[in-house]
Amino acid sequence: MTRNTDESVALPSAVQSLIGKPLYREVSDVLVEQGAIENFCAAVENGNPLYWDAGYAQEFSGGRTAPASMLSAWFRPHIWKPGADGEQHALQAHFDLKELLALPEAVIASNELSFGQPAKVGERLQSYQCIRSISEPKTTKLGHGRFWVVDVVVENADGEFIGSDSYTAFGYRRPVQ
Repeated sequence: MTRNTDESVALPSAVQSLIGKPLYREVSDVLVEQGAIENFCAAVENGNPLYWDAGYAQEFSGGRTAPASMLSAWFRPHIWKPGADGEQHALQAHFDLKELLALPEAVIASNELSFGQPAKVGERLQSYQCIRSISEPKTTKLGHGRFWVVDVVVENADGEFIGSDSYTAFGYRRPVQ
């Protein structure tokens, strides 16, 4: 009898077809907003005048901008909003992979940000998600599953690259005890 080794387990074609394709194109529900920027900067004690002083921001960068580290803040959906079906999730492609691969548990193993143009106060940003890769099956201390990488690419209304938020996750099943 031939046994399937971990390396011989192929990805379902429905999952393979998602890799490298833009998914979940959306426009943010919120504008890049000065009050949110100040709350964020206060929370992390960021006193950079670029984020606090309108005159300095105008002189230095042509107007008010958001800290690059706020990239994901503009795309965190409310769990509920009028007219939406069901609970809203950020990083929906990640939740899709958990379901499609029947891997009920997952952890984010790493996160990497890349930056382009600064997000300007008053802009409404747009994004899409892209499944970059999915590993062969692996067994870790957490359980048996796969690693995957999902990028969230953010652009302004003119299509200029603002940044990307790249998540490496491990989706798994806990060992049966």
